[in-house]
Amino acid sequence: MYTCGPTVYREIHIGNLRTYITSDILIRALKYQGYDVTSAMNITDVGHFRFSNEVNRVIDPVMQEAQELGVTPLEIAQRYTDIFLQDAKKVGILSSDFYPKATEHILDMIALIETLIEKDLAYVTDGNVYFNVKKFKEYGKLSGNTLDKMDELLEAVRISPETDKKDSIDFALWKKAEPDRVMKWDSPWGEGVPGWHIECSAMATKVLQTFTLDIHAGGEDLIFPHHEDEIAQSEGATGQKFSNFWVHTNFLLVDGEKMSRSKRNVYTVGQLEHKKFSPMAFRYLTFLTHYRSKMNFTWEGLESAQQALDRLYEVAASLPMPQGGVGKFEQKFEDTIYNDLNMPQAIAVVWELLRSDYPRAEIAATLFKMDEVLGLKIQENVEALTNIPESVLEMVQERILLRKDRKYNAADSLRAKIERMGYILEDSKDNSRILRKI
Repeated sequence: MYTCGPTVYREIHIGNLRTYITSDILIRALKYQGYDVTSAMNITDVGHFRFSNEVNRVIDPVMQEAQELGVTPLEIAQRYTDIFLQDAKKVGILSSDFYPKATEHILDMIALIETLIEKDLAYVTDGNVYFNVKKFKEYGKLSGNTLDKMDELLEAVRISPETDKKDSIDFALWKKAEPDRVMKWDSPWGEGVPGWHIECSAMATKVLQTFTLDIHAGGEDLIFPHHEDEIAQSEGATGQKFSNFWVHTNFLLVDGEKMSRSKRNVYTVGQLEHKKFSPMAFRYLTFLTHYRSKMNFTWEGLESAQQALDRLYEVAASLPMPQGGVGKFEQKFEDTIYNDLNMPQAIAVVWELLRSDYPRAEIAATLFKMDEVLGLKIQENVEALTNIPESVLEMVQERILLRKDRKYNAADSLRAKIERMGYILEDSKDNSRILRKI
């Protein structure tokens, strides 16, 4: 399984994270079902050219950020790669088996481009190499932007400023280096850099050691042209199907609007933490909307998700040692997961389980089993909530005795002291349960 990863020139936003969480849930679900999964997520540290409204031209954002900060592009890439991996861990995403970096696979990209030229699917003009889209007759089979819809196709992409292409629809495989470019490599066509699309085709097949992926995942915005171009160049070079299945996560909106830096509504994990939210609350929040649907992020929604997650941890902490399991609920949970990752329904099944009348030890066992897919770190948080120092437990026992002796004022005073220390007490008739405050 291959997932299109981040371009590392700034912190990734929560819209990116939603896509990566979908991939994580899919990997977990496949492993839960007994599959061996080998996963890769690329790190784009060069070659993802984009149009900048600020300077009104196409730029390499990694190089642009490096120039603005007076450091090398590789320093920028490494800095934001590290932050990305930390953020991914904070929202419960399992580590991929491979994180190929574009700069480490230049030779693989050059070899793939050479194959396309040999097969007359690509051409060279003045140090640039372009894919000849009209020679790949199946172009558009993923997105629907087929060759017979050429006018619509051209409207769907920003027309590149290149004047040396045979056709406006052709896309770059290799770009001639500008005179002031720091990151550039030798090639049969002169010094230059790879195009964004060729990077994923080369890295996916190289690190996963196959021409045909089982699954390729990414954001819905990548269907066209990125994934469409990956298919064309990969299948054009190998003659084999590039991916058996495609999984695309829909857009994340903020307060009903598209995320935009000009609107200052592009949020990161660091900003969630600054507002005292757990990153895991965002993971829980994404479960409430199916990955194929647009998700609307609001701070009120995140607060509700935080409260629900805290409650989930507290209920889990009240359960006895896990034993056995509730087969009925495990089957219901699996049915929702295997029905196109229906996470909203899966979460509903979790709460239905916790409200059920089955033995609490069996509920605990099934809940922890479900968390192999959910990835909410339930057991880890239960251990944190119930790991109480011996000195505090002694105070709880002292208070229980005070209550039995009807010394309620002293018991209340001791309760207040315990709660000031960061704990919660829940009293029953003859006992008290203590948890750490979340």
